[in-house]
Amino acid sequence: MIVVLKQNPDAQQLSTLIDWLKEKHIEVHTSTGELHTILGLVGDTAAIDADLISALDIVEDVKRVQEPYKNANRKFHPENTVVTVGDTQIGGGTLTLMAGPCSVESEEQIVAIAKSVKASGATLLRGGAFKPRTSPYSFQGMGAEGLELLKIARQETGLPIVTEIMDTAQLPLFKDVDVIQVGARNMQNFDLLKQLGRQEKPVMIKRGLSATYEEWLMSAEYVMAGGNHNVILCERGVRTFESYTRNMLDLGAVPVLRKLTHLPVIIDPSHAAGKAWLVPQLSVAAVAAGCDGLIIEVHNDPEHAACDGPQSIRPETFAEVAKKLHGLHNYLSENA
Repeated sequence: MIVVLKQNPDAQQLSTLIDWLKEKHIEVHTSTGELHTILGLVGDTAAIDADLISALDIVEDVKRVQEPYKNANRKFHPENTVVTVGDTQIGGGTLTLMAGPCSVESEEQIVAIAKSVKASGATLLRGGAFKPRTSPYSFQGMGAEGLELLKIARQETGLPIVTEIMDTAQLPLFKDVDVIQVGARNMQNFDLLKQLGRQEKPVMIKRGLSATYEEWLMSAEYVMAGGNHNVILCERGVRTFESYTRNMLDLGAVPVLRKLTHLPVIIDPSHAAGKAWLVPQLSVAAVAAGCDGLIIEVHNDPEHAACDGPQSIRPETFAEVAKKLHGLHNYLSENA
């Protein structure tokens, strides 16, 4: 249920209303916009008399929300959420570029790539320490050692780090990670999502291989229900009958999510394409669609990469792409 308040509501009446709702075991989320203040009511609102609330002097309208996700729902939170990470932000009209290798392979490799992508405009460093792989014989990442190398790269460049968690048991290792990534295969690992909701570190949730928008948003809801509202959504393509690309990038997700939720939306063209030559074009299309940023795989020697070399672009290509993306974003912003 959503309660839309009139402008400049009486503070005492508002406090009395909120206290009464809490007595009914209803959780109240307050969202203050330029024109209205909205109360988002979470819980069993079936017994709440909407007409009784509507009759209050401070109330302009009362609406019941049918969608099962509440915290992530734009109806509850009309203003776009901005997630702050270090000196950068995700959302709020900026274009955020996250870049780095699929996997951390050595200190020399990750530091060199970090310096390169930062010089080209990236504001976050991505890199896998723990890698979910389809084959048990494939490179699984360097684990805890990889996390330490990411921290060295952060110290060398100042770039916040984004890396994927696989299991709740790994949480203590991620206390110094800036953004925790939940991969597509863990999108519905509800125990993990609950644990991530009990800490304040930003969480980026990748869309599952065949997840619907509602299922994806419900995963975000798990984190937000725990109290952590620093959630970012990442579209990385879904599985279809087409086998030429690794996945089918759903750029329609950007305008759809803009309508459904207030959370920032990041696009991953690398995992969608599976082919490096497609990444620049898909990145441009993603910015044109209105995404808040991209997460792009960059490797200085793709042919010998331990993981996902065919979809990784070289640093010099990233520099060209980043310049084009920022130019397009600025043009669209100026002509919105």
